Amino acid sequence: MNKKVPRRQLILESLATELEKSPGSRITTAALARANGVSEAALYRHFASKARMFEGLIEFAEESVFARINQIMESEKSTRQRCAKVLYLLLAFADRNPGITRVLLGDALVGEHERLHARVEQFFARVETQFRQILREARMREEAQLDVVDAEQGASLMLALVEGRMQRYLRTRFRASPLADWERQWQLVEPSLFALPDSVPA
Repeated sequence: MNKKVPRRQLILESLATELEKSPGSRITTAALARANGVSEAALYRHFASKARMFEGLIEFAEESVFARINQIMESEKSTRQRCAKVLYLLLAFADRNPGITRVLLGDALVGEHERLHARVEQFFARVETQFRQILREARMREEAQLDVVDAEQGASLMLALVEGRMQRYLRTRFRASPLADWERQWQLVEPSLFALPDSVPA
């Protein structure tokens, strides 16, 4: 017997779907209620406000992404592979969740409570901190012979790659996947982050 999905989760899934279907448009609680086949009053029984619904999507992104990053950090010891896998994780999450991508980039939050903008800024700040930590730990790990770029600059570059690909995904109305040609482009970027000593100019 299938377990019944909680109404709260269904509302958040519906909100994400509506955001994906109408890029660039604001989603009203009336439209969301229609999509769920309920009244607006029914929505507010589960969420005190639309801002709380957006917070629910941000929390889902935080829990999904950072739980998986923790798994990568525990299972992968190579700095190169850690960076590659975390980058791929972030791009794949955006690819699978276009509606939530709108929220994380602030596109769906125009005119919404400033608290929400602070939450998404915090999300990306945590991502950048994670990249910084990976690079700082490189010299203490088994591949310490690598010449690793400055942690601040490297973390900033990788975050810019992620945000840039997410922005392109949104700008193209979700036609240009953030994963498109990623493997080849990573091969171009990777040498700027890591180099073996004998490949570094004297």
